[in-house]
Amino acid sequence: MTQSAAPRRATAPTPGDAFDVRPVSGALGAEVRGVDLNEITDAQFDRIHALMLEHLVLFFPDQEKLTPKAHVAFGRRFGEVEVHPFLPKLPDHPEITVIEPDKGGKADEWHIDVSFSPSPPIASILHLITCPPAGGDTMWSNQYRAYETLSPSFKEMLEGLTAVHVLKIPPVVEMSAEHPVVRIHPVTGHRSLYVTRMWTSHIPQLSRQESDAVLQHLFEHSEQPAFTCRYRWDPHTVALWDNRVTQHMAINDYQEHRRGQRVTVNGDLPTGGTPAKPEYRRNGDERYYPRRVNARVGY
Repeated sequence: MTQSAAPRRATAPTPGDAFDVRPVSGALGAEVRGVDLNEITDAQFDRIHALMLEHLVLFFPDQEKLTPKAHVAFGRRFGEVEVHPFLPKLPDHPEITVIEPDKGGKADEWHIDVSFSPSPPIASILHLITCPPAGGDTMWSNQYRAYETLSPSFKEMLEGLTAVHVLKIPPVVEMSAEHPVVRIHPVTGHRSLYVTRMWTSHIPQLSRQESDAVLQHLFEHSEQPAFTCRYRWDPHTVALWDNRVTQHMAINDYQEHRRGQRVTVNGDLPTGGTPAKPEYRRNGDERYYPRRVNARVGY
């Protein structure tokens, strides 16, 4: 088994910073104190970037002073920031998406942000402004570990397979992209699973029945509690996560208002280690509907 890219340990401050870094679970996630995200130095950013690669998701409590301008500037340190194609924006700051679940649905299913794009985001930075007094936690799952714990034979079978990720909002919005089922992180070089229950439609190299079975297994495998962390929010906590190797979901167990402001960093092209295999060709009059979003219903 490949060594995990997210060893779990407390990280002592290094010379020049006063970060207090404490893991929040055995699989991924760390809370970082002692930094003001309004004003970070180049050295502090380098440290934050290294911590993100190690822990995959970071939490920065007590960021009441974080301004929208500084939020966007922090995102731009990672790369070009996204203007989301349809979610509501903060006035005068189109790079900031306003997340208010009671005004447009709750993301209470495991997903990767915008994986239906040809170049999904590198990272997301969520500043939670208001949260309920209880409930509304968010969970993340380590997709390095999801891949590492598959059997060698199953890993071999997945090489060269791709998955189609689809967004459909009738009648006008439809976006889709095809990515490797196993992607290689461009910085660490580690492999991870890259399919998601919310967006992944099918594996085009397999029959519909084979695709359904493989994807359902991968969904259930990647969502195991042993691969996850669950974070209890306080107002003005900021979460930063590596969208290339994590999935996340919000727990839908509250009725009170919850508001967040998210900056998303534009991505790269997911790549795997093996060229894509030929696509499946249906036999005769076999029923095969590859563009159906949810593989579990209706064909």
